[in-house]
Amino acid sequence: MNITLPFEPILFGIKWNIHLILEYLAFFIAFRYYVFLRKRSADSITSANRLSIIIGAIFGALLLSRAVAFLENPVIHSQEEWMALMNNKTIMGGLFGGLLGVELAKVIIGEKQSSGDLFTFPIILGIIIGRVGCFLAGTNEFTYGKKTSFFMGMNLGDGLNRHPVALYEVFFLLLLFILLTKIQRNSKSLESGMLFKFFMISYFTFRFLIEFLKPNTFFTLGLSSIQILCLICLFYYQKTIRQATAYALKKLHLL
Repeated sequence: MNITLPFEPILFGIKWNIHLILEYLAFFIAFRYYVFLRKRSADSITSANRLSIIIGAIFGALLLSRAVAFLENPVIHSQEEWMALMNNKTIMGGLFGGLLGVELAKVIIGEKQSSGDLFTFPIILGIIIGRVGCFLAGTNEFTYGKKTSFFMGMNLGDGLNRHPVALYEVFFLLLLFILLTKIQRNSKSLESGMLFKFFMISYFTFRFLIEFLKPNTFFTLGLSSIQILCLICLFYYQKTIRQATAYALKKLHLL
């Protein structure tokens, strides 16, 4: 079956926004997956504190996802109406904003335990579903790549062969999901919170690189606002990166 992008199915005489549908579906499925995982785990964080942490994540994500989206092209976005600005958002700002919101909430409630691991796989699953929606939206969403003669180039709706960046991301996240699952199963003594840290470091590194394949506006040092946020996130996790690098080098030396 050939699907013409943007994919805008018509059902009952109504044109459906498939990207918006999959976006809401991603939130629903990711949350249900989180509930499922929490029931199966020995969570050391109380339900009340978990709720406070989730609320912190939501508000942090809402704030920074909009702020970073605005900074992607402030000249254009500053001319938009208020509702359009509120609808502009980016998962990168949402993830880092959610992280900061969680850390602030934990300081307020005095929670010392790491809380990220339970969110890791639901977040990955949610992003995968959302990115499928981005791909089906074609060039209606700014998740398409530059023009290319690469064999993976696809017509995403404007008649040009472009990098299907959303599909690249889906493939990467599927591999990351499998890798983190194996790490979780094989590393019984894995420090609490490390799965989430591995996810954030891996995903933000990937996004820093893949942004070069998008027709971005590069305002500062030849980097987009998303790439600058990626560098900030990697700096935030610099201690973990140094420890992981030292551990990998030690293993390679032993081999």
